[in-house]
Amino acid sequence: MKFMKLGSRPDTFYTAEAVRSVSSEVSSDLIVQVTGSRYLLHKFPLLSKCSRLQRLCSESPESSQPQIVQLPEFPGGVEAFELCAKFCYGITITLSAYNIVAARCAADFLQMTEDVEKGNLVYKLEVFFTSCLLHGWKDAIVTLQSTKSFPLWSEDLGITRRCIEAIASKVSTHPSKLSLSHSYSRRERDDVSCNGAESQRLKPASKGWWAEDMAELGVDLYWRTMMEVKSGGKIPSNLIGEALKIYAARWLPKISRERNFKNRAGSDSDSDSTSESTSKHRVLLETIVSLLPAEKGAVTCSFLLKLLKAANILNASSSSKKELTRRSALQLEEAAVRDLLIPSISHANDTVYDVDLVIAILEQFMLQGQSPPTSPPRSKLGFERRRSRSAENIDLEFQESRRSSSASHSSKLKVAKLVDGYLQEIAGDVNLPLSKFITLAEAIPDFSRLDHDDLYKAIDIYLKVNNKSTAF
Repeated sequence: MKFMKLGSRPDTFYTAEAVRSVSSEVSSDLIVQVTGSRYLLHKFPLLSKCSRLQRLCSESPESSQPQIVQLPEFPGGVEAFELCAKFCYGITITLSAYNIVAARCAADFLQMTEDVEKGNLVYKLEVFFTSCLLHGWKDAIVTLQSTKSFPLWSEDLGITRRCIEAIASKVSTHPSKLSLSHSYSRRERDDVSCNGAESQRLKPASKGWWAEDMAELGVDLYWRTMMEVKSGGKIPSNLIGEALKIYAARWLPKISRERNFKNRAGSDSDSDSTSESTSKHRVLLETIVSLLPAEKGAVTCSFLLKLLKAANILNASSSSKKELTRRSALQLEEAAVRDLLIPSISHANDTVYDVDLVIAILEQFMLQGQSPPTSPPRSKLGFERRRSRSAENIDLEFQESRRSSSASHSSKLKVAKLVDGYLQEIAGDVNLPLSKFITLAEAIPDFSRLDHDDLYKAIDIYLKVNNKSTAF
């Protein structure tokens, strides 16, 4: 991580009787109260650099006693104030991505600008921020993370926007051209001075080297940064999808398949903390869904169905569920039976798994495309011994159409196998209505089944469990 040192004097601040003071032969003449803490300081070093303190002191009457200044709701609290105060005294302070935002907000609050004194703290912090921190990958990430403690200040000062733009720019740059102060692999820490050379240049081999570090961001900042990354148009959709998968794994809770989860989800005795956690996870999931690339195959069907399972449990918006249902249907042939085993949390029925959701996915799957022609279109040139170029094009189009048809039929074969396997899994549920079992069995046309062995097994399981003698 990059850092910058300002000042050369040793630290002479000390605490006595719950008051922070600075060792000096000159008597203190200024008391500053910051968020419940009291500082016994000197006017000259502070007022010479802080325009706000100048104004506050001029507005209060002079007295023989130390003048008192109140600084309520000080950005960054006592730590940030003390950094500014030590800068005024010339005491050495160390700045890095971890405290730059707090220091910058505090310096702006105290109005430590060039109008008061040349080379003031605001100017030095801006130079360090723009010339050093924004150029380092990990530095920019950490700085952006720290803005969440000062959202309004960071927006007004342009810190958030500039961090997001810097990070998005680096994501679009080949890693070999970047000087990364820390890589996603969490290898060695790299502490370097802003004026010094970095001790090592890390070159991650992975094209998605940025995803793990970005996954540390909170949901709002992550959404804004990913939108900036996507707007650049330089990152392939599959890498965007992989990054979203990493982010979901980092922040979404593992979805339990325990039967009693349903009872917990609908219980009136849920604590406020649980409700708040659920709400946060719901927002996070809906954010991930909004960031999914439009291209088919950018994420796996298994991942989409995991998101759908989470959406079901977290009671996500209907629009998010519909989008995940649609996207899952587009790639349903990739799914495994376990992916479709989505726990039911509805009080309308007592089935183990949400069969209605799977039926909805299958309906969406069957709505895709139309059956292609079974024979090539006739052409007046078809009887000629030597065909023209246009006739050859017609045949090429027909062959392409047949290939498309073959792929579509292949998908239906895979989905039919998937459905029959799913039926075997849910057939043991004594609460599964016969009508839903039949709906699932008939959702796939007969020609998509090469054989009916798996379907017969599912029927046999269902009849034995439910003691049914009814024939299909």
